[in-house]
Amino acid sequence: MSQTLTEIAELLKVSIKKVQLIYAFNGTGKMRLSRNFRLLIDPKVDPEMEGPTDFSNSKVLYYNAFTEDLFYWDNDLEEDKERQLNIQPNSFTNRLLTFLQNQGLDGQIVHRFQQYSNPNITPYFNTDFSKVFFSLESGGNDSLNNIKISKGEESSFVWSVFYSLLEQVISVRNILEVDDRETQEFNQLEYVFIDDPVSSLDDNHLIELAVNLAELIKLSDFTYGKGLKFIISTHNPLFYNVLHNELDLNKGNKKEGCYLLERFDDGLFNLNVKYGDSNRSFSYHLYLRQILEAAIAANNVEHYHFTLLRNLYEKTASFLGYQKWSELLPGDKTAYLNRIIQHTSHSSLSNEMISQLSAPEKKTVELLFNHLIANYGYWK
Repeated sequence: MSQTLTEIAELLKVSIKKVQLIYAFNGTGKMRLSRNFRLLIDPKVDPEMEGPTDFSNSKVLYYNAFTEDLFYWDNDLEEDKERQLNIQPNSFTNRLLTFLQNQGLDGQIVHRFQQYSNPNITPYFNTDFSKVFFSLESGGNDSLNNIKISKGEESSFVWSVFYSLLEQVISVRNILEVDDRETQEFNQLEYVFIDDPVSSLDDNHLIELAVNLAELIKLSDFTYGKGLKFIISTHNPLFYNVLHNELDLNKGNKKEGCYLLERFDDGLFNLNVKYGDSNRSFSYHLYLRQILEAAIAANNVEHYHFTLLRNLYEKTASFLGYQKWSELLPGDKTAYLNRIIQHTSHSSLSNEMISQLSAPEKKTVELLFNHLIANYGYWK
């Protein structure tokens, strides 16, 4: 049944399950779902203010792209020497930084960051935890200070900050007697919503992060169905499957809070329940093929279908052992078609993000889809 994201957020809210795991393809609406969920749980929050709110009076703690946006670079363009990662001040980060500083969690954050990125890169917080500097340790006298780290490393750092906070939240909340807790900061929390913390990780670190997160969730007390409820959404099938297995969400082959978020051409959505063994494999290629086939047949090809088409090419190339997905493109116009897919699937300019495509663009999707199906071993 078609629903709005707010209606789906309501379904997630009323669930009695400790963990709800959601898979969705890129461009489906995962991040918007996390935002709608936050606004549903904490309606008092200014809807124009993005990013997590002050956790001392919030019922939901969440991680998504808005969380990462709270961290931004000062590249010292004049001197090119004092590059630093700044933390945007707001009610959430002010309380967060004070808490991290009082708990002395900088060492824990550094350890977690090096675990998921490069052990030779060391973050250093300033005295009030509002700025972070990074150095590349070489083991000798050639260390580089105040370096700018990659976008993937930056994402790993932000996740390490969030994860360290989450560890403390669970540790405090596991003390059931409220008066015995070392802090009352987290008494109001009911939900933790995590959207795709793995977008920049290789498979080894991705698996490690998933296992660590699953272990932390299992440590969170849920006696008699009372405790924090976790909602995790991802576009990565490996991350989904590791969490599904580590959290034993296939007990008794029953409905255990596992979903596939689908987006329809009319802008509505469906939270499709996944049962038992169906969670072990998404039939990833076949599901992508089904979506594209239906859109082409109904002449409802939109902008996001280019992203799905590229995804289908990437997964097919990887399965067949090609080094580049572009090697699967028709040979007579490879460079042109490669550029078309690159542009339409990665465009970041708002005036380019028009859902409706022109007739030639729709034909390009159909041409590339039919070429892949006809030439690379898909069952007809």
